[in-house]
Amino acid sequence: MAGDSETRLNGQADDTNTVKQPFLIGVSGGTASGKSSVCEKIMELLGQNKIDHHQRQVATLSQDSFYRELTPEQKAKALKGQFNFDHPDAFDNELIMKTLHDIVQGKTVHIPVYDFVTHSRKDEYVTLYPADVVLFEGILMFYTQEIRDLFQMKLFVDTDPDTRLSRRVLRDISERGRELEQVLSQYITFVKPAFEEFCLPTKKYADVIIPRGADNLVAINLIVQHIQDILNGGFSKRQNGYVNSHGTPRQRRPSESSRPH
Repeated sequence: MAGDSETRLNGQADDTNTVKQPFLIGVSGGTASGKSSVCEKIMELLGQNKIDHHQRQVATLSQDSFYRELTPEQKAKALKGQFNFDHPDAFDNELIMKTLHDIVQGKTVHIPVYDFVTHSRKDEYVTLYPADVVLFEGILMFYTQEIRDLFQMKLFVDTDPDTRLSRRVLRDISERGRELEQVLSQYITFVKPAFEEFCLPTKKYADVIIPRGADNLVAINLIVQHIQDILNGGFSKRQNGYVNSHGTPRQRRPSESSRPH
């Protein structure tokens, strides 16, 4: 599939030693801050949401897919709203690292599907095909340095806490079958303290901070323009995208435009 992905850019790979390294963008922020909405808006403005998954130049995935398998005791706590899903230990960082390294190598990867009603991984997966730009969103994407350093661009979605809480309440009740009392108790006990301890301090690592999330079209359009430049063979792509086996940036052909369409 890597070969199929490379042909999307009009055969830009010059020889068999060229290795495709996608441009990785991390998207972080508090719970219900609008991280996935920002990614969806970027995909929409790039016209990638209407393209078949096999042919997309831009792909998205979520840290939520990488929750660890729970022990029976942990699952019993989770069903009562007493398990901290916002703690760094709740995520399978080893699998995240393996997945990111496979993506960097241009491989097709299988992403787990997590069931938030039963608090377990489903017996299925989502296939993520090689892409030129990959958006990876999650509350703790910048917490672990080993993961954080893999992103060439880091975005932090900064949304008012009251707005995030109201969104979380509505989402957990309608989509995850939770009771209001359980949602509020979990938020006060785990979500808010974990945000302040683990997520908010990573805001300092962001290259771009996006207040108001997907409603901030000015910020999103600037990011979209940058991604278009990468897709069209602009400076950032030559620095961070296609390199040959010796690590030398691929030279842009005279016919390749560095300007966004």
